[in-house]
Amino acid sequence: MEILVLAVVILFIILATVRFKMHPVFSLTIAAVSTGFLLGLSPKDIMDTLGEGFGKTLSSIGLVIAFGTVIGIYLERTGSTKVLANYVLKLVGLKRSPLAINLAGYLISIPVFCDSGFIILSSLNKAISKKTGIPVLVFAISLATGLYAAHVFVPPTPGPLAAAAILEADLGMVLIFGLLVSVPVSLTGYFWARFIGKSLKEEVTDKVVAADDAQKDFGITPFQAFLPLIVPIVLIAMKSIVSYPTYPLGKELVFDVFNFLGNPIIALLAGVLLAVSLGRKVPAKQKKGWVTEAFKQAGLIVLITGAGGAFGAILRTIDIASVINFESSSGIGGLLIAFVIAMVLKTAQGSSTVAIITTSAIIAPLLETFGLVGATDKAFAVLAIGAGAMTVSHINDSYFWVVSQFSNIDVKNALKGHTLGTLLQGVVGITLILLLYQVL
Repeated sequence: MEILVLAVVILFIILATVRFKMHPVFSLTIAAVSTGFLLGLSPKDIMDTLGEGFGKTLSSIGLVIAFGTVIGIYLERTGSTKVLANYVLKLVGLKRSPLAINLAGYLISIPVFCDSGFIILSSLNKAISKKTGIPVLVFAISLATGLYAAHVFVPPTPGPLAAAAILEADLGMVLIFGLLVSVPVSLTGYFWARFIGKSLKEEVTDKVVAADDAQKDFGITPFQAFLPLIVPIVLIAMKSIVSYPTYPLGKELVFDVFNFLGNPIIALLAGVLLAVSLGRKVPAKQKKGWVTEAFKQAGLIVLITGAGGAFGAILRTIDIASVINFESSSGIGGLLIAFVIAMVLKTAQGSSTVAIITTSAIIAPLLETFGLVGATDKAFAVLAIGAGAMTVSHINDSYFWVVSQFSNIDVKNALKGHTLGTLLQGVVGITLILLLYQVL
C-alpha cells in the first residue's frame, strides 16, 4: 500500500507539473498532504510534520539561497560576467576559444542561473565565431554544457544546496567533491561541442535573439569580478577541512575562525558584500531594484525547497526500506538508484531543481539502508542526484528553449547537439561519482 501511494504521488507531481502546468510549490505541498492522509496520519500529525520539514530545511539554506541570488544579480548587472568571460578567453587564447567559453560558463553558473548565464554570454558566441571561423553552434553547445555542469553540482546553486539540506549532508564536502566531478563533466560538454557542433546547421532567421551587448563599462577588473565567487567557496571548503575528524589545523584559534567564517550564511554574506562593492560606480537609481529582484527570484526557489523538505518529512514517516524489502545495500547501489530516480523525474517534468528536491525527499529515508551514513557518503548521494537531474535536457525544459532560441538552432539540431550533450554529461558524471566513491 505504501509503495502504491508513493508511486501515485510521484506520478501526480509529474502530471501536475507537465500536463496542468501547476507550480512545483503547489504540486509538492498537495503531494505531501495527500501522502499523509493516504498513509493514515491524523490531520494534526500531517500539519506538524509539514511545518517541521519546511522549517528545518529552510533554517539551513534560506538565507544562503537569498545571498547567492544577490551575488548573481550584481555580477550580471554590473557586467562582471562579461569581464570574467573575456578574461578566461584571453587566458586560454583565441584558438581554444570554445574551451574558454565552456570554462567561463562553468564559473558564471555557480552564482547565476544557467538560463540567465546563457542569455548574457550568447552575444559573445557570434562575435568570437566571426573572429575565429569556428561555427557558432560549437560555441553555443560548449557554453550551454559548461553552464549546466555547475548548475547541478556546485553550491550555492539552489539544487545542490537543497539536496544537501534535505539529506543533511556537509555543504563543504558537497562543494569540494562537486568541483572535482563538475569540471570533467563541463569539459565533456566542450569535447562534445567540438565533435558535433560542426555538423549542425544554424537557422536562417530574422529573429532578434542575441542578448543586448550595449552594457556600460564600470571599470571592473577580473580580480574584482572573481572575488564574490572565490571567497565564499574557499571559506566553505576551509570549514570542512578544519572540521575533518583528524582536525589537521588543530582545535584552537584557526579552527574557531574558519568554523565561523565557513558557515554558509557567513561565507555567502561575505560574497554579497564583495558583489555589492562591484556596483559602487553604478548610479543609485539604476541599481535601486537589484536586491529586490534578487529576493523575488530567491523566494521562488526557497518556497520550492521548503515544500520539498515538507514532502520529505512526510515520506520519512514510511519505513520505505522495509516496505520495498531492500536488503542492506552497497553504497554504489544506492547512488545508482538515486541517479535513476532523478533522471526519470528530470526527463519527465523538465526542471533540474524540482528533480533534485523531489529525489532527495524520496532517498533521504533510504540512506541508512544503502549504507550512505557518513559525511562523505551523503555528499556523494547529493552529487548522484545532481548527475541524474542533468540527464537529459529536452523540449520540456526551459533551458532547452533558451539555448535553441538564442543560438538559432531548430528543434532537431538542438536535440542532437544540446540534449545528447546533457545525456553524455550525466553518464560521465555518475561514472566519476562511482569511481570517486570507491576510491574514497
